[in-house]
Amino acid sequence: MTEAIAAQLSPYQVDLEEGKTYRWCKCGRSKTQPFCDDTHVGTGIEPHTFVAAKTETAMLCGCKGTDDPPYCDGTHNIL
Repeated sequence: MTEAIAAQLSPYQVDLEEGKTYRWCKCGRSKTQPFCDDTHVGTGIEPHTFVAAKTETAMLCGCKGTDDPPYCDGTHNIL
């Protein structure tokens, strides 16, 4: 399995829509960060699929090291 790479060392601020399904990129290779564009194929890393619980502006992890995927937990501050 290939290791995930940090897409950026800060979170992505995104607007989420309640009830909508999203695929957050876990491999760090997607060109449509922070969302998956299927670039992970062959890496052994699958995207994190989630349904937005509410309509909100959220901070999604860019470093791919969060312990609370897909949300930023500040891990980028210690990388």
